Amino acid sequence: MLGKKSKLSLRDKRTIYKKCIRTARHTRLSSLFTSSQRHLIDSKDLDFPTLAKFMKGSSKRFFEFVKSHPNVLLRSAVFYGPPRLHQHLTAADCNFIMVKLELLQTVTGHRGIVWNVSWHPSGNVIASCGEDKTIKLWAKEGDKWVIKTVLVDGHQRTIREVAWSPCGNYLASASFDATTAIWDKKSGQFECNATLEGHENEVKSVAWSASGQLLATCGRDKSVWVWEVAGDDEYECAAVLNAHNQDVKKVVWHPYMDIVASASYDNTVKLFKEDPADNDWSCISTLQSHESTVWSLAFDKTGDRLATCSDDKTVKIWKEYKPGNPEGVIIPEGDSVWKCVCTLSGYHTRCVYDLSWCPNTGLLATACGDDIVRVFKETIDSDSNAPTFELLCTKQNAHSQDVNCVKWNPAGNQELVSCSDDGEIKIWKFEE
Repeated sequence: MLGKKSKLSLRDKRTIYKKCIRTARHTRLSSLFTSSQRHLIDSKDLDFPTLAKFMKGSSKRFFEFVKSHPNVLLRSAVFYGPPRLHQHLTAADCNFIMVKLELLQTVTGHRGIVWNVSWHPSGNVIASCGEDKTIKLWAKEGDKWVIKTVLVDGHQRTIREVAWSPCGNYLASASFDATTAIWDKKSGQFECNATLEGHENEVKSVAWSASGQLLATCGRDKSVWVWEVAGDDEYECAAVLNAHNQDVKKVVWHPYMDIVASASYDNTVKLFKEDPADNDWSCISTLQSHESTVWSLAFDKTGDRLATCSDDKTVKIWKEYKPGNPEGVIIPEGDSVWKCVCTLSGYHTRCVYDLSWCPNTGLLATACGDDIVRVFKETIDSDSNAPTFELLCTKQNAHSQDVNCVKWNPAGNQELVSCSDDGEIKIWKFEE
């Protein structure tokens, strides 16, 4: 221990103290630091008066965590090492409200990896899929989520993603068997009533447009396909887009326009739109900033911003600048320009596989290969042209293996669902 009777010199105490505080940078305590605080912790000229000053804003939560932290050196450094930061607590510090991600339930039923989960638009049903070639539909009985339906025989290989239509009457599933299946409940129970074929190999993602009249799929064959709903159980290919030069991982639609965005192994994001003059679909924008595979992406509720995540361990926020924008951003050609206005780096220790932007609260959740689920929030009075986000919550060991997917409940009740390589699905409640 580093108390008054410690035989260590003041210099040694300070050395250990610094190392212990920096240890917090890579533990669940990291959720208590802002980006500027993390920069200070990592700096070489960390001095104690400055450290005490910057801890003012987060001290209450910091010390509450430290009191029960298993790292003895960390506890000792904070409470007994100079300058005894716990003595700098103020009355205002005691008013901090703890934020947490509370586990409501862990559900199991799939054999092997669970790749994806999707909330029904009502928020009352969860669809899940995985390497066992099945889709499972979960609903509540009382306060517990249970399996209500198991959909089989629609695919011959792993099912990579499931997506509900905006009306909630249809469910699409994308599979490694190179097909996309459309399920509905017209007969009273869910059945596969349409199969979309065309991709050369694995279909990685499927998404419905806001109108429900279009579908997008993408796959290992480097292509994005756009499908039109032609009638009952009939779908026609409207476009095959070959703008990427590598595997396409994910497709999402703009929240209210017929614009589809795709994320690829080629490190880019591309946006596609139909030209009303000739009805041809084309790439209207290419977003380049990530240094490795872009795994997933999500629009905010306005459609003016896009969040992307990557194998480079970062999350990036992109903003759309339209012609005549007040910022004076020059629009050379086309409808608009997308610029990266924020990069969240240093938070994730492995690949970021998925993210979900809550339309009701603006909270941004991430799924990572380090088994952690994180929740970010844009800071108050953040500049829209250079926004800043703070890490509100870090759920260590959210799963025992890679977290593949996170999704906020569209009902707006702060529920979050996640799934993992460990075969489990978890339902969480975020409290701030």
